[in-house]
Amino acid sequence: MDSIVLLSLIAGGVTLLYGVWLVSRILAAPAGDTKMGEIATAIREGANAYLWRQNRTVAVVAVLLAGLLWGRLGPTAAGGFLLGAFASALAGYIGMVIAVRSNVRVTEAAKRGLAQALSVAFKGGSVTGLLVCGLAILSIAGVLSVANAREFSPVTPLIALSFGGSLISVFARLGGGIYTKGADVGTDLVGKIEAGIPEDDPRNPGVIADLVGDNVGDDAGMAADLFETYVVTTVSAILLGMLLFPKDGSTYLFPLAVGAISLAASILGTFFVILPKSGRIMQALYQGLAAAALLSTAGFLGYINFFPPVLEGISKNALIITFLVGIVVTLGLVGITEYFTGKNSAPVRGLAKASASGHGTNVIAGLALSMKATFPAILLIALGMLVSYSVAGLYGVALAAVSMLSLTGIVVAIDAFGPITDNAGGIAEMSNQKASVRKITDALDAVGNTTKAVTKAYAIGSAGLASLVLFATYTQELSAGRGITSFSLSDPMVLVGLFIGGSLPYLFAGLAMESVGKAAQAVVVEIRRQFKQIKGIMDGTAKPEYAKCVDIVTSAALKEMIIPALIPVAAPILVGFLLGPKALGGLLMGIIITGLFVAVSMTTGGAAWDNAKKYIEAGHLGGKGGVAHQAAVTGDTVGDPYKDTAGPAINPMIKVANIVALLLAPFLVS
Repeated sequence: MDSIVLLSLIAGGVTLLYGVWLVSRILAAPAGDTKMGEIATAIREGANAYLWRQNRTVAVVAVLLAGLLWGRLGPTAAGGFLLGAFASALAGYIGMVIAVRSNVRVTEAAKRGLAQALSVAFKGGSVTGLLVCGLAILSIAGVLSVANAREFSPVTPLIALSFGGSLISVFARLGGGIYTKGADVGTDLVGKIEAGIPEDDPRNPGVIADLVGDNVGDDAGMAADLFETYVVTTVSAILLGMLLFPKDGSTYLFPLAVGAISLAASILGTFFVILPKSGRIMQALYQGLAAAALLSTAGFLGYINFFPPVLEGISKNALIITFLVGIVVTLGLVGITEYFTGKNSAPVRGLAKASASGHGTNVIAGLALSMKATFPAILLIALGMLVSYSVAGLYGVALAAVSMLSLTGIVVAIDAFGPITDNAGGIAEMSNQKASVRKITDALDAVGNTTKAVTKAYAIGSAGLASLVLFATYTQELSAGRGITSFSLSDPMVLVGLFIGGSLPYLFAGLAMESVGKAAQAVVVEIRRQFKQIKGIMDGTAKPEYAKCVDIVTSAALKEMIIPALIPVAAPILVGFLLGPKALGGLLMGIIITGLFVAVSMTTGGAAWDNAKKYIEAGHLGGKGGVAHQAAVTGDTVGDPYKDTAGPAINPMIKVANIVALLLAPFLVS
């Protein structure tokens, strides 16, 4: 077995063991009183029920596709696909399970202070982050080790592995996003605006469905998303290395070595997340991110000095530059996203002020902010591409993307922290905790909104780099098979493909938004019915039928996710076989370009709308119940499907389309 593959298997195994140890620490923490336990149990049961039904639905699609892959590409392709699908689903399940057990413990820890609550919340997030990376690197190394032992090419099973992970991620992001935002929007529209009761009020029949949504959408969906991001980016770099450096032995495994080193850096980085004396939560999280970045860079420098890879035409200094580009792009995206979405940032304060003049001006200001936010993020990604390409060609771009992955463990930990703290606040509200407890959970939740947006920007940025590498790999396949080396805009087939591909992210996002609207409408009707027919809900003498809303939004999410999720699978197949490989290349370029813009705009704008509402709720511009607050609730309602459904689901959608094209390439060049 190759030493790099062995190193990766060891690193993945150690990461999983550390994650298990963290789980034991979380479960050992106090889980609160009986009332808190009842709420936590209802959330856990709802999340388990939804995820079980979602996975059963997706399993049918996965088995059918595995059968097609077996028939067309053989058993190794089917096996790689099923492994990717299973590992991605497992990553999502782990994210959900840990979150629902951490939520209530964060609420209980808040009784002892901010530092204790932060510690429990971040431990819960760390389990998800580290296990996602551990499962990803074990999956890739596992395919390589089996291919080596059985003496077959790992190319097809690696592509199939990526396909399986990406497909499950699309379903998880879409289904979970439709669930969480359908429940959230419906619950807020009736509860906050019509009934005038606070968020997470136990009198609201949709409140449990809303809290369940945070776990199945944000935790499970995000975990599956970042799993496939890790796998696809690493695999694309490995495949490009095999094509560009066929005579350099196992040098193509260099990205896997970088991943193994980075896992250790992420584990060590978690120990630096400690609340500073200033009490700034975001500073505590960024301490861990900075430590992981420095340790990852140090590990990379040490590795290439002692075990320098032999890459024809690429110097050691070029490798260092490309790695640093990835780190800088990651940290830059974090800074840009925080600027546009932070609770006290200038753009968010401006959005809150726009709310004072009504609902319309809030929506206009939020849309404007979301559009403006794309420019600096895309400019940074483009600059990273130019620098990495100038020093190491296409392989440099691939390594820059892999470098971004070096922070995946700690970044996912910071992301998973968000929905955990959100639900902790909901449990505090529903169980009537003291104002001091609620103040702590509210502070954690506000930071969590920003961290969720930061991670989505990170995933989208890495998707852009990874998709460019996948596209380059597709062109290499066409060049070898049919001599197609360029895609010119003067070619009508390329132009037609470009237009079709450019429209697909809009179609995909539109269908996802529409699905959220349908789910929310059903929830609104049910909540209104209960308020009208169940006497005593508002004065607390009768208990709402929470399970009815959970069941309604579950059914709606599972029904509505199918068609959008199949778009990135069906479109490349239809265009490839009906219009040819050049049109398919144009389609990929169109999806990558518009997909990046739409995803960045939606995720950033949605988070800004949410934090503008929280800024007002903190006592600014008239506080809760005023004109500005009502307008901000409307803006947050518009932004919810932006930031948690359509926007983040575009990330795996881009990669699924590129991976399907790679799988089609052998048939298009024959």
